[in-house]
This record gives sequence, C-alpha cells and structure tokens, in this order.
Amino acid sequence: MANPDLVASEPQGAHVVAAQASPCDALVICAQPTSVDRPCRRKRLALAATILGSSMAFIDGSVVNVALPSIQSELGASVAAIQWVVNAYLLFLGSLVLVGGSMGDKLGRRTVFIAGIALFTLASAACGLAPNAAALIAARAVQGIGAALLVPGSLAIIGAVFDGEARGRAIGTWAGVGAITSAVGPVAGGWLVDAFSWRAIFFLNVPLAALTIALAMSSVPNSQRLDAPGQLDWPGALAAAAGLASLTFGLTQASARGFQHPFVLVAIGAGVLVLAAFVMIEARSANPMMPLDVFRSRDFTGANLVTLLVYFGLGGAFFFLPFTLIRAHGFTATEAGAALLPVPVIIGLLSRFTGGLTSRFGSRALLTVGPGVAGLGFTLLALPLVHGSYWTGFFPALAVLGLGMTITVAPLTTTVMGAVSSERTGVASGINNAVARVASLLAVAVLGIVFVWSHHAALTARLDALHVTVDARQIGQLLEPDGQDRPASDGAGTPHATLVARAQAEAMLDALRAVAVVSAACAFAGAAIAAAAIQPRK
Repeated sequence: MANPDLVASEPQGAHVVAAQASPCDALVICAQPTSVDRPCRRKRLALAATILGSSMAFIDGSVVNVALPSIQSELGASVAAIQWVVNAYLLFLGSLVLVGGSMGDKLGRRTVFIAGIALFTLASAACGLAPNAAALIAARAVQGIGAALLVPGSLAIIGAVFDGEARGRAIGTWAGVGAITSAVGPVAGGWLVDAFSWRAIFFLNVPLAALTIALAMSSVPNSQRLDAPGQLDWPGALAAAAGLASLTFGLTQASARGFQHPFVLVAIGAGVLVLAAFVMIEARSANPMMPLDVFRSRDFTGANLVTLLVYFGLGGAFFFLPFTLIRAHGFTATEAGAALLPVPVIIGLLSRFTGGLTSRFGSRALLTVGPGVAGLGFTLLALPLVHGSYWTGFFPALAVLGLGMTITVAPLTTTVMGAVSSERTGVASGINNAVARVASLLAVAVLGIVFVWSHHAALTARLDALHVTVDARQIGQLLEPDGQDRPASDGAGTPHATLVARAQAEAMLDALRAVAVVSAACAFAGAAIAAAAIQPRK
C-alpha cells in the first residue's frame, strides 16, 4: 500500500493543471525525501523559481498550438512539418523525462534544473530566429531535451525543500499558479501572435528564464538523493527516443504517402523493433528508468492504459481544434486560445469537489465515469452542431470534456499511488507522466492521418458536387501553407469561388469531427478498461 502521509500531503487542488501538465506531477513532489544535505533558507524564492521553470515548459507545450497556422503561413510548412513542430518537443520530453529526473537525483537537482532552463532558453531563442520549418523543428527538439531536465527537476526541488504541512501548501501554490497559466497561457500566446508574431511566444521565454536562473542560483540548495543509482539508463533512454522517433515519423509520413509506401513501412517497422529492444533493455538493466516489474500490478497497468487513451484523445483535440478554428472559422489566434478556456477553467473550479469523490466512491467508479463523460464531450464535438456558432457547437463539447477530465485526474493519481509501495511512488509517478506525454505525441501523428485523409475525402466529394476543375482544386486549399492568402477560384467568378471556399471550410470541420470520433472511441475504451482492470474499492 502507498504511504498514507503522501496521500494526506497532496491537496486536491493539485489536479487543476491537468489540461496542460501530466496527471501525476503533484505525486512526483510528494515522493521526494523530506531531508536535504543543505537546508533552504529562502523557500519562497525557491518555490517561485520552480513555478516559473515548470510554467515555461507547460505553457510552451500548449501555446504553440494556437500559433501553428501563422507558423505554417510564414514558413510555407506542410501539414507534416507543423505536426513535427509539436512532436519534436513531445518526443524528447516524453522519452527523456525519466532519465532527466534520475540525473537530478544523481548530479544535483539545482544543477540539472538550471542546465535544463539554460538549454530550453537557448532553444527558444533559436525557435524565434528560425528561418525555415526544418530549423524550427530542430530547435523544438532541443527545447524538449531542456524541458526533460527542468520539469522533473522543478517538481523534485519543491519536494526536497518543503516537508510536512509546508509541502502541502507549496503544492497548492504550485497548482494554483499552474491553473492560471493553463487558462491564460493560450490566450496570451494568441495575443502575442496577433499583435506581434509567432516568434514572440519563443522570445518571451528569454527574460523569464533569466529571472528563473537568478532565483534558483540564490535560493535553491543543490540537493541529491543518497540512494540515487550509480549509472543512468542511457541505453534505455536512447532506445525509447529512437523508437518513438521512427514510429512517429512513419505515421506522420503515412498521411501523405499512404501505408503501402516502402519508406513508411520501413520507418514504422524500425520503430516497433527498436521499442521492442527498449523493453528488453529495461528488463535486463540493473537500474532501468522504467522498471517493468511495476506493471505486474493490475491497477498500475490499468491506470496507465487509461492515461494513454484519455490523453491521446485530449492531445489530438487540443492540436487540431485551434488549427480548425483559425483556418475554417476565421478565428484570430487570441480567439482560438480563448476558445479552449472551458477545459482548464472547469478543471480549476471543480477539482476540489471531484477530488473528494475518490475517497467516497473509489477510483474504479470515477475512472469509469470520468473517461465516459470525456467521451461524451468528444462525441458532442463530432456532431453537426460544430457547424454553428462557438457557443452552440464547440462550447458545450469543451465544457463536458473539462468535466470528464476533472473527474478522471484525481483517481488516476490515487490509483498510481496505491498500486506500488511507498518507496516506488516516485518511479510510478514518473512512468505515468511519461505515458501521458507519449500519448500526446502519438495522437498528433495518428490523428494527423485521420484529419488529412478525412479532409481530402470530404473536400473531393464537395468539389465534385460543385463541378470544380482539377486545376482549380490545387489552389487555395486551407491545409496548404498559404491557404489564407490565395482565394480559391476556377475562373467562374466570385460566387463560385465563395462556394469553393465554403467547401474547403466544411471539409476541415468534417476532418475535425473524424478526429473527435476517434478520440471519443479512445475515451470510452479507457472507461471500459478501468471498469475491467481497476480493482473495486475495498
């Protein structure tokens, strides 16, 4: 059983950042030892440094989504390229976050945290200066490496600096600020895109990072874990990164080339083989970053499958919804960021209430109901109502989705915590964090196929009905980089061009609905797995 002190020290408000962070971030804090080699005399400044650091990574993971249409137009990027703008970051964050936490335990949390901030900041500046899509993707990959160092470091520092009731208050403060940044981040990022440029969202990290490093240098002790492993699991980390990269690359290319293309088959096959090798490496490693024996727990395996499926759907929705609102509905980046507000706001308002339901009804009941409600939210997003206004089409779906996520996150953390012994809580929470981030990575790649293929099929059907010539179909498609700048026309005059533009917008909405259908199926599957795998409350 899990340590009851951990349960008591985790405030229910710690779940409010679930929309952008990962489900067990607060548990990472709780799992830290309560003693450090050097006491911290400036705890408030240390907390401010860790909150600033983790907030930069959380915001960067969400704000970029509302900037993607602007990035695509300015850099002339393909759909696959803008997928990689997001996936390059998620790939290295998801595959290296476990070894990043181990580095902090071994080399010193402050040292690794500051190194992560510095690397993240240099990469942010490179993103802002990127002359083309390839340079931007490369810089985003380096950003992901920096985030893999700073995110677990920031959580570990909070756990190491605070103990007892002070730790609970610190987690509450961290969670409260996280809730605000989750809600305000996409809106503020959209405003920066509209008022200045998409490059501004990356340059903003530079002064914030300088302040974070100054606070960390002056206030955070360089604590270490005495029981940290002697060697880091670099073979496992490299295998995970290479396998996920190859698999994701193959899936991304499949949307344009098809699964029959030899290049796609080789990439996906190589990814599967390397990931199989990763499992073998972890099974034989003396200090694996992902110990396989924790999956012997039925509850732990079930909780991670639920995490994978629910965050897969959420990651896909948060990627394609802003893109569709901007391209098909003509939203500004600020409006698209504001359109996502129902999810974090509802999580923030209701998390304390739903957190208390876990002890009353048990994790299995809530992990069955929560993903089911989220599935209903995705289903509403798939209905023809999304053709209408935001308030009648998108808002109800996002409100229900937010309610479902609110119900889901607290019992997920509780289940992960209760599935392992207290000394392995940190390992279990780290694995669950990585699963949530890998789920978003796979969602952008897999649902990209669904989106692109559904869009092309729907657009072809509509243009056939309008008797548009083949030559005219190559002009002005909304999925193309400069689709907003070149009006569609086949020489038949403005009225026909308007019909073509409407067909393109409706085809994109059809593609979003197809994505929502898959996301709903995943959420409902998560509910079924929870009902079957999670043990009932005793």
